[in-house]
Amino acid sequence: MSALSRFLSQLALWFSAIGLVAMTAIIGWQVFGRYLLGDAPAWAEQAALFLMLWFILFAAAAGVREGFHIRLSLLQDSIGEASRKTAAMICHLVVLLFGAGMAWGGAELALATWQHDIPTLGLPRGLAYAPLPAAGVLIMFFSVEHILAERSGSKVEPLWS
Repeated sequence: MSALSRFLSQLALWFSAIGLVAMTAIIGWQVFGRYLLGDAPAWAEQAALFLMLWFILFAAAAGVREGFHIRLSLLQDSIGEASRKTAAMICHLVVLLFGAGMAWGGAELALATWQHDIPTLGLPRGLAYAPLPAAGVLIMFFSVEHILAERSGSKVEPLWS
């Protein structure tokens, strides 16, 4: 599970990095077109938003595995070891449930909006919401990895270690 998890996390981070670079290039082209050519491309803003949805959600999923999400460690640092392990399990279970809700609700949203097009891109609106269920499933998978690691007394090794 660990090798697959590392691969999926790395894939999500690479995908997010490429999406960020592409979005930056599209916004740069939009600014260039607007201020230097006097005519901004109509598709640029929607394409940038589309990419942003995709790369943010996959980076957030990888953040669950890698532990670079926002958290408050004040409480965690002030409790004993046994309580800390219980608190960590509860946190991972809550994140697992959040991922399940994100996957379920995201799938419903993507399916409900699939018949509507993004006019400037000619793509189904549901495609913009497709990363919600995909990232939700990844969040669930990474949460299960953390739960299993906590139960066995080990830690999930982040990519950068």
